[in-house]
Amino acid sequence: MDGKIMHTEDPWLTEAEQHAWRSYLRASRHLEVRLDNELQSAGLSFAEYELLSMLSEAPDGTMRMSALAEQIVQSRSRVTHTANRLERRSWVTRSNALEDRRGVLLALTPSGWDTVRRASRVHVNGVRQHFIDQIDQADLGVLGQAMDEVRRHLTGQDTAVS
Repeated sequence: MDGKIMHTEDPWLTEAEQHAWRSYLRASRHLEVRLDNELQSAGLSFAEYELLSMLSEAPDGTMRMSALAEQIVQSRSRVTHTANRLERRSWVTRSNALEDRRGVLLALTPSGWDTVRRASRVHVNGVRQHFIDQIDQADLGVLGQAMDEVRRHLTGQDTAVS
């Protein structure tokens, strides 16, 4: 609880808390919209890029769809819809998991690898320009730690996310 304040009696946020909360909401929404718009120039949406990116970091470019949904914090239904769009574009293939026929695997195709490599340049440039470069290096570490704390609280997980 170091440095954290627990409010139990007053249901309202202080002015500083309200400012931090609303600033976070607005900035994160604006950032996602901007990154999505920039990725459109590479021919895909932010949601599609996020899924392809997770696959590109997985062994052999393959993951269970349920694990993908958990990683990108999206419903299985939304991941299925995104996977359907990617499959129609021949960027991924779908197959049954060998060890569990109910499990569905999603795998990058060669075209999917090319797409994620091309889009990664756009994405990284956008993240750097609109996020990293706007925050002092010292604050970047603090922000990362703070968001890790929020995520741990919400998920009960005690592992770092990169």
